[in-house]
Amino acid sequence: MQNTLSAKEDLRYLTLLSRDFPNIPTVTTEIINLQAILQLPKPTEHFLADLHGENEAFLHVLRNASGRIKRRVTEILSKNGPLRPQGVKPLNKQEQREFCSLIYYPEQKLELLHQQQEVDDDFYRRTLYNLVLICRNFSAKYTRSKVRKSLPPEYAYTIEELLHESIDDLSKRAYYEGIIDAIIETRRADHFIAALCNVIQRLAIERLHILGDIFDRGPGAHFIMDRLCEYHHLDIQWGNHDILWMGAAAGNRCCIATVLRLSLRYGNSAVLEEGYGINLVPLATFALETYGDDPCDIFIPHYLRRGKEPGEKQRLLDARMHKAISVIEFKLEGQMVQRHPEWNMLHRDLLSQCDFEKGTITLEGKEYELTDKNFPTIDPADPCRLTQEEQELVDSIRRSFRISERLQRHISCILSRGAMYKITNGNLLFHASVPLNEDGSIKEVKIGDEMLGGRELMDRVEQIVRMAYDDAAAREEKAAARDYFWYLWSGPESPLFDKGKMATFERYFITDKKTHEEPKGWYYRLRDDANVIDGILDHFGVEGEDRHIINGHVPVHASRGENPVKADGRLLVIDGGFAEAYHRTTGIAGYTLVYHSRGFELVQHEPFKSRTEAIAKGSDIVSQRQIVARSNHRLLVSETDKGHEIMIQIEDLKRLLRAYRKGYIKER
Repeated sequence: MQNTLSAKEDLRYLTLLSRDFPNIPTVTTEIINLQAILQLPKPTEHFLADLHGENEAFLHVLRNASGRIKRRVTEILSKNGPLRPQGVKPLNKQEQREFCSLIYYPEQKLELLHQQQEVDDDFYRRTLYNLVLICRNFSAKYTRSKVRKSLPPEYAYTIEELLHESIDDLSKRAYYEGIIDAIIETRRADHFIAALCNVIQRLAIERLHILGDIFDRGPGAHFIMDRLCEYHHLDIQWGNHDILWMGAAAGNRCCIATVLRLSLRYGNSAVLEEGYGINLVPLATFALETYGDDPCDIFIPHYLRRGKEPGEKQRLLDARMHKAISVIEFKLEGQMVQRHPEWNMLHRDLLSQCDFEKGTITLEGKEYELTDKNFPTIDPADPCRLTQEEQELVDSIRRSFRISERLQRHISCILSRGAMYKITNGNLLFHASVPLNEDGSIKEVKIGDEMLGGRELMDRVEQIVRMAYDDAAAREEKAAARDYFWYLWSGPESPLFDKGKMATFERYFITDKKTHEEPKGWYYRLRDDANVIDGILDHFGVEGEDRHIINGHVPVHASRGENPVKADGRLLVIDGGFAEAYHRTTGIAGYTLVYHSRGFELVQHEPFKSRTEAIAKGSDIVSQRQIVARSNHRLLVSETDKGHEIMIQIEDLKRLLRAYRKGYIKER
């Protein structure tokens, strides 16, 4: 009786559902398919944070699935591999390296092998057999339908036949071998090998979570974004460096100046010029005209590419451009905090606290000598005012950011596939912080006329960010939202920063290192406390016995023995320092957190040599695995968020089935 009433009450919804499932056979088939999916092993998720433009290392980690492909090759094709099928010729260690290199970089590796004349029919036959074995193993977690959607259309039928037919079946051996022979005879083996390799890479990682800071420091954020924008299953939790670039793309002049300063500080202007087509010639011209006689010693960039440092003339030009944009940035920041007194950041208008005649600055009642006293564009009576030349320069560069098609496309991807936080499969993901009080409770922060904390704060921040790109928003609302990007970058109560100050000015112009300190918010100081982490998880509504917070932002000093697993396993900090700038600090070169059907593994990466060496010599990133949490049984799709969604779909379909059988909806 209850089921009949339920079907009647939901008749309108069920009628809509019947458009996709017009009769009893289609409904029952879908229920059967969905019930079967629930019994599949949980797909593999990869979590990475703080990529900071290290494109070669990051893209290699994607290609090798954080070492999972190499391990699977060892298990299936090595002499003592536990999964090696009977009759399959094993590969020695060098052959395994070469084979993995082929999987990671198929087109480039094949080209090299052709040049070395190491390709013949026997090579093709062995390679195709082995690739099918690896691909078949990775595809075992998925339905045939899902695997089919992952295949390149031109080879979908053939690959599907190879994956689901076994050479061990004597009745099908000739058929199987005939497919392989035909691929070779039609000279499509190279294309087919590349297609299989790309399918393996895709199936090895079901979902990718990027926990912020894609941009800055490294040389290839634009290459990373090109790959992410086409990735099959991706979500991004915005980091402070991402917000900075989002603000710049939206036209925030402070953010634009900061992006330029950081790029020049690390000798990384190619990302702007070659990656995004930002014209830096006006800045170079202005710098030479304004600081042509200035050695700009404290502005010599920190070039991160060892062995690729520029000559003396270029170093001096970079230093002068660096100083020019830094002075402009500090002026714009002063204007920003004056325009927004509600941020309580007027004390960060540091130019107004300088005595330019004496060459000093007074902070908290103490006077400090400035390390650089040459400021030809600063008017001591109004130090934050841009000169006419500076204003024209800023406007020119702003236009370049606004019309950069590639940059706007990448930011659109970050907006559409990103958010401030995400809750998935019992895990709370965010980049940096949830502002807390000293007692570990959720801190409320004033935004406009509201006091918001925790989840409400994150949601409101996300609304403001999206408003800056909303064409339907009022002009004043968009302008305020655009300004707010800079507060998110450096504001003391920003969940993407959460420090007392950003001491950029002090690090440039004051030698006393006490002024360089950036007091951390209570989240960073209390995050080892399991009770505090549990409180945050409760506040966000994260359920389950095995729940975690996963974030990055603060590099883990592995070389000093710091453990990325904190708060009795409830917090996982996965910023291991992908960027070369952090390698000395962390002692490693990044983490990947892998969540598969057996539990959590933390993969610690050593520095990546180069893509060229990986192709030529079969070199790989050396990675170490640490078991973080192992399940006492193999996790199934039914135990995931996706599984819960499927269960709801099944219940809806059962109601539709009852409606058909009771005659409330007619079959078609």
